[in-house]
Amino acid sequence: MSKTKKQSPGVYSFNKRARHDYTILETFEAGICLLGTEVKSIKSGGKVQFNDSYVKIINDEAYLINCFITKYAHAAKYNHDETKTRKLLMHKRETAKLSNKLYEKNLTLVPIKLYAKKHLIKLEIGLAKGKKDYEKRDDLKKKDVNRELSKQFKQNQIKL
Repeated sequence: MSKTKKQSPGVYSFNKRARHDYTILETFEAGICLLGTEVKSIKSGGKVQFNDSYVKIINDEAYLINCFITKYAHAAKYNHDETKTRKLLMHKRETAKLSNKLYEKNLTLVPIKLYAKKHLIKLEIGLAKGKKDYEKRDDLKKKDVNRELSKQFKQNQIKL
C-alpha cells in the first residue's frame, strides 16, 4: 500500500508539477478575486486543479489563467464558470517588478498552492525558469539517492 501525503491544514490545493517542471527562483503571495460560489466550493472541499495554469500580467494587473475550480454543488442557477480568468490582488509595485523580471530574463509565473490565511484565500505564485529534460532526470536521481541514504540511516539507527 502506498502512503498518501496529507496536506497541511489550510492548504486547499497544491501544484505538484510546478517544482518538477520549473526551478522556482522566488515566491510571492497574492490574494485572489473569487465569486461567492467559488469560495464555497473551495472551502467545502471542491477540487482546484492547476493543470496548465499560469499567471499573466496584463496592464500592470496579474491574472490567473486556466485554473479549474469545480462548481458548487448547492448552487443551482447562479454558478460560476469553472475555468474563467481570475484577477490576482497584488500591489502595483510588485506587479511592475514581476513584469520587468519576466521580460528581462525569459521567466514565467506559475501558481504553487492555494491556501487559507486567517479568513482569506491566498495564492502562492512562483517566479520560475523551465527545466530541461536532463535537469529533471538529474533531480529524480538525486531524490532516489537521498531516499536510499535515509533508509540506510534509519536501519542503522534501529540496530543500535
